Amino acid sequence: MSAPSFVDLTHHLSPETLQRRSNPLKDIIRIALSNPELVSLANGDPHHTLYPIRRIDYEVASVASEDPVADWRSLGAAAPSQVLSTAQDEDNRLLRAALQYGHGAGLAATLKTVDEINKAYHTAPHHVPIMTLGNADGITKVFRLFGAPGDHFLADEFTFAPMPIAAEAHDVKWVPVSIDTGGIIPEELERILATWDPARGRRPHVLYTVPCGQNPTGSTLSLERREKIYSIAQRYDLIIIEDDPYYFLQYDRTVSGTPSGTHKALPKSFLSMDVDGRVVRIDSFSKIMVPGMRLGWITSTPALHAHLVRLVDLSTQNPHGFGQILVAALLGAHGWGLGGFAKWVGSLRADYQRRRDFFLSAFAREVAPTGLASADVPEAGMFVWIRVHLEQHPRFRADVARARAAEGEGAAVGARTNTTELLAELFEACVAGGLVICPSSVFTLKSDARYRDVPTPIEDRSNFLRATFAGSEETIAAGVPILGRVLREFFGVGDVRVGDQHSEVPRE
Repeated sequence: MSAPSFVDLTHHLSPETLQRRSNPLKDIIRIALSNPELVSLANGDPHHTLYPIRRIDYEVASVASEDPVADWRSLGAAAPSQVLSTAQDEDNRLLRAALQYGHGAGLAATLKTVDEINKAYHTAPHHVPIMTLGNADGITKVFRLFGAPGDHFLADEFTFAPMPIAAEAHDVKWVPVSIDTGGIIPEELERILATWDPARGRRPHVLYTVPCGQNPTGSTLSLERREKIYSIAQRYDLIIIEDDPYYFLQYDRTVSGTPSGTHKALPKSFLSMDVDGRVVRIDSFSKIMVPGMRLGWITSTPALHAHLVRLVDLSTQNPHGFGQILVAALLGAHGWGLGGFAKWVGSLRADYQRRRDFFLSAFAREVAPTGLASADVPEAGMFVWIRVHLEQHPRFRADVARARAAEGEGAAVGARTNTTELLAELFEACVAGGLVICPSSVFTLKSDARYRDVPTPIEDRSNFLRATFAGSEETIAAGVPILGRVLREFFGVGDVRVGDQHSEVPRE
């Protein structure tokens, strides 16, 4: 295989990254680990005979059946399982390595495992992985890799709130890109870059995006849009941070139980398009195994990988050995293997699709007939994006900006309507009615109002609620009717659902 011809992206690195030296003690550990024949008197490693742990056994689901997730969920204690034991490893090497001090990249056996996942589902033979403490840890580390004070990063105008907040602490400023039901609009991305005013500072050089099952909107980028976005990234010299925790939870797809079959059925990732080395991909086991394990991985070029290793070695250190052992054993020779992993995530995908469809059926029955809200059908992820038709509310106002100006508050900037206020009231009404649901206001990407140039301010388009279908059918069946009832009460209308078996909503 020919050597990669990645472009030099050093100019994207933050001053913090460029000034960071390697951890000299970790460099010595790497020397010792790479040559076990050496006699080491270098590091203060507790001897393995003093660890109070001899073996670790994990009882995990069996993937022998056609639908292992359904069996595991429905059969309870009677569900078929298998036991993975560190005793299955020759000389207990895996356990011993996992319980020792490690280095930034992670446990060798676990790195090999995630590299095999990458090769099965993506085409990126020259990119390399590094283990993380889950998705949020990976994202914030990558933000630090590239973000200098005063830099501008691009992201979907509605995005998962904690991530941009984390970057703001490093004085990174956000520029929202308009989205629709298909995700980021490439033409809007290019317009922002092409018309960038140098007076604002350096042109944005990083795009952060969730391409599959975007949180909160549930949108998934088509292959055509991905190709356009990557082409724009090449023309305008962008780094793409591909945060893809829902990659394996893509719905309405016919996939086989083999890695190659699943790979062909799922859309091509930005990582697989990356001929320049400008994509940094972030994956996680949280959505497909267990979130509390806090384990994921970043995939990047060797040059960027080296900087990430330095950051890990001087901050969090490599992730805990217990989770790394589980992943390495589960996908290893005595566990599921890569084929069993494909069967598990395929079965998991089917289970979540069933939950999604159950939610949408309940919504169609309890909410949609009111005409007060509508829902997009998510192609991936765990969330339904619900549009509330606040323009129908009797107290909706479309002249807020003019009213402010008339009251002497100056020229109108920002909201022209009272959408934000009404949505806040609706959220409170939902809580009072017994339902917690997320208002879109918590997902709007904060930006400099002086440079807003979209036809409709984001505040006037924040008439959405985010609901999850990841819970049980019982939770969905209890929650969706509450939403329907609260909407009718909030809008001051009777019960307008189809059918005559329901009486008008009582007034208090």
